[in-house]
Amino acid sequence: KGVRDLTNLGFENYCRYLRGDEEALTELVKSCSEPLIRFAYCYVQDSTAAEEIMEDAIVALIMKRKRFDNEANFRSYLFKITRNMAIDHLRKWRRSVALEDVQNILLTEDMETSYSRRESNELIYIQMQSLPEQYRQILHLTYFEEFSLKQASMIMGKSMKQVYNLHARAKEALKQHLIKEGLNYEEL
Repeated sequence: KGVRDLTNLGFENYCRYLRGDEEALTELVKSCSEPLIRFAYCYVQDSTAAEEIMEDAIVALIMKRKRFDNEANFRSYLFKITRNMAIDHLRKWRRSVALEDVQNILLTEDMETSYSRRESNELIYIQMQSLPEQYRQILHLTYFEEFSLKQASMIMGKSMKQVYNLHARAKEALKQHLIKEGLNYEEL
């Protein structure tokens, strides 16, 4: 369903790092960077700023050295840090982004992902950029990162009812946009 298999978004590497394995930090950054950049991009619409936000989020995670009971809590916490940093960035700067920046981010995706799935994800991601900010955020969390609606509500700081309604409206808006563009929504 998502861009790639995220069953271990750095959780094991983070645990190894906490136990003193310095090499695990490099692996942690590699496993977390793309999903966090894409998520931050949904907020800031600037690829350079999204990369900086990702780096700051990982630094904050490392500095706090917080322990987690399971991967779900780790992922939720990491995305919540990223969200908060993106919001802080927006308070300071508002920038626009060129379509080329979106395509450059998408082209760096792992080679393990099948070509057709990657094409569909790129198409959806590009088309999502024309949607309102909150629609982009909820779709990114649920489609690309495979968070449940409950996890998304925690990350976005909204009630379950708000997230459920937002998710339904976002999916419908994306569907209508894809249909308007002449794309087959059912294949995506």
